[in-house]
Amino acid sequence: MAVTAMNFGTSGSAKIQESLLDFNRSIPLNKDYDVIIIGGGPSGCAAAIAAGREGSKVLLIEAMGCLGGMGTSGLVPSWTPFSDGEQIIYRGIAEKVFYESLKGVPHVPKGKTDWVPINPEWLKVVYDRMVKSSNAEIMFYSRLASVNLKGNGDVDAIIVSNKSGLTAYQAKVYIDCTGDGDLCAWAGASFTKGNAAGMTMQATHSFKIANINPFNLELFNSLHGANPNSPAREILSSGKYPLIKDTHLVISLIGPNTAGLNAGHLDDIDSTDPVCISHAMPTGREISFQYLQALKEFRPEIFASSFLVNTAQLLGVRESRIIEGDYILSFKDYLARASFSDEIGRNNYYIDIHTTKKEPESISGVNTSNMDDPEPYRYENGESHGIPYRCLTPKGIKNVLVAGRCISTEEIVQGSTRIQAACLVTGEASGIAAVHASRNHKNDVHQVDIAFLRKRLKEEGQYIR
Repeated sequence: MAVTAMNFGTSGSAKIQESLLDFNRSIPLNKDYDVIIIGGGPSGCAAAIAAGREGSKVLLIEAMGCLGGMGTSGLVPSWTPFSDGEQIIYRGIAEKVFYESLKGVPHVPKGKTDWVPINPEWLKVVYDRMVKSSNAEIMFYSRLASVNLKGNGDVDAIIVSNKSGLTAYQAKVYIDCTGDGDLCAWAGASFTKGNAAGMTMQATHSFKIANINPFNLELFNSLHGANPNSPAREILSSGKYPLIKDTHLVISLIGPNTAGLNAGHLDDIDSTDPVCISHAMPTGREISFQYLQALKEFRPEIFASSFLVNTAQLLGVRESRIIEGDYILSFKDYLARASFSDEIGRNNYYIDIHTTKKEPESISGVNTSNMDDPEPYRYENGESHGIPYRCLTPKGIKNVLVAGRCISTEEIVQGSTRIQAACLVTGEASGIAAVHASRNHKNDVHQVDIAFLRKRLKEEGQYIR
């Protein structure tokens, strides 16, 4: 079967009419799948695994050549804490991924659950195996190009671009795991992006350095930018490295004599603007080389013979679109350690804000100009908050779910829920919910039986109060 060319979504909700493109040839239509997931990062992988496990025909579409998103293509060097200080709280698929990932970092002490290094090459294989074992199909090097809507505003089909050209795919339910909320935004969902001035949190371009000499672990562990003895402070004070504008330096030993670095910042990044990203990536690579030279100068005992072995294929974007759902998780909810009758998992990561120092910022009504010290917003051991299912259901669209860093929250709370562990949790819930909606509720994700969803999540080991 074939369909005629459809309207192409642009950076907002506007669409270019096909007549303006003079594009009259037909596009092949594929109707083989029950659930289609756009984006193969942590949330997309978990969604695919969960939906496949439920017995649906699932397609996972990924723009890169591997799964894993920021933990693989993005080279984020470590997991954020998986525990609340007393027990692992990101469970289900998240916990399974975490424990499999530990096999790639055998130097990590047994029982460690917080800030565990990531071996990105091994994590790629972990995701490959887990998604394939669920019988979900993967399509690499493919991007969402367009969204076609029904008369009632629901998604009728998507158009995907790859080496085969353009292909239309029609499913019962779609899950947006793009991180930027592309599918939802192009389908007309409301969203926010940045603060009142339109500024988003700073991005980081992660990288790997090899042939280091971490002979003195105490010295190596002092490298973190928050440490008073960190070289980041000396580097910044020297003024010799103009692209290093602050002391943001997170470094993890990810393998023998190899370190992963989440270091430096890029300001005014709009990841939904390809021109902006095209300027940002070269700058990120320059920052990587400046950091290498700076570390050689200020910590030669560790880095004198080191070299830059890899820079990330994905920019470390912390914030872009936040899709408006049936519920917006608020800062008040975060402070209250709130639980919800429809919660699908828990989260306890601190409010991790990366704002430009050009001027004081206000995010969600909270002054964040002094958020270098996030201690007032950290939880005590055993504390966490729930994530409601309603944060995964975009307002006004029946057959689309959203998972990952752009779920429905206030901007300041997104600084907590954007982490990979939470993305795995929301991804798993969206995968089960998509299948349940397609089978029992005429593809309406807003009508999912919450008791059934929570029961299935608990059966698969998810931590829900």
